[in-house]
Amino acid sequence: MTKKEFLKAVSNGSEDIIQIFLDALSSASVDYCVIGGLAVNAYSEPVVSLDLDIVIATDDIEAILKAVGAHFRIERFAHSVNLSSDKSDLRIQLQIDPRYQDFITRAITHSVLGYEMKVASVEDVVRGKTWAYSDEQRRKSKRQKDLADIIRLIEDYPYLSDQLPVSIRKLIE
Repeated sequence: MTKKEFLKAVSNGSEDIIQIFLDALSSASVDYCVIGGLAVNAYSEPVVSLDLDIVIATDDIEAILKAVGAHFRIERFAHSVNLSSDKSDLRIQLQIDPRYQDFITRAITHSVLGYEMKVASVEDVVRGKTWAYSDEQRRKSKRQKDLADIIRLIEDYPYLSDQLPVSIRKLIE
């Protein structure tokens, strides 16, 4: 079983929605980078996630939504646009919080669970996970996963602990 087949099986996918989405990005020449749990998987041992968190250049959001509208349900929120499909349990979240826009310029192509995709730099992934963990409006379970992701990255890249707030550094030491 390939990594792609594994992810498709875990997400109950009857269609490869990640590849459909990545192909749409490529066809529309939309710049992006992956953040969140799948980005962590680019730098540490993989952990299954049913979310693809991605940053797209703000000016390109409407173009990509038009390009994928036939394949996905689209829900708009204050800081994200969420895409879902009846053909998979995997969810795609387009992060539109302006803090993430600079991540795109530092993104690097990685193979993540069998997909070639642009991923935020490891420093930016830690920064994004720190923002997510620090958001007290998020569910506690999500914040704990963010903390676990930070710990996974710090174990593999110890120098990154210097960029963490003291409160998080104390939790993981």
